[in-house]
Amino acid sequence: MQETLNSKKQGDAAFRAKDFITAIEYYTHFNDGGTMVSPTIYARRCLCYLMSDMAQEALGDAMQAQVISSEWPTAFYVQSVALFSLGMENDAQEALKEATKLEAKRSKN
Repeated sequence: MQETLNSKKQGDAAFRAKDFITAIEYYTHFNDGGTMVSPTIYARRCLCYLMSDMAQEALGDAMQAQVISSEWPTAFYVQSVALFSLGMENDAQEALKEATKLEAKRSKN
């Protein structure tokens, strides 16, 4: 458990330092640990993939974040960016609409 948490901390440090490849490695280690499932880790790794020109991998993580937390707008925002990066503009717009709808729903509550 502690090793898994350390992977997250090291991934976060690499992410803040803009060392996206290292962050991907630590976040992957966190996910492979299987102790915890975190949509935030998938969203962060998605951003790392996007910054590393790995849009297909980014989309996979964005979709996984959405599966884990279907009402979380951020999952849809990162999915929109990944889809746009893959040239899927219509799908990207749909994901963006869903994200803004969820965001509006959250601010009402």
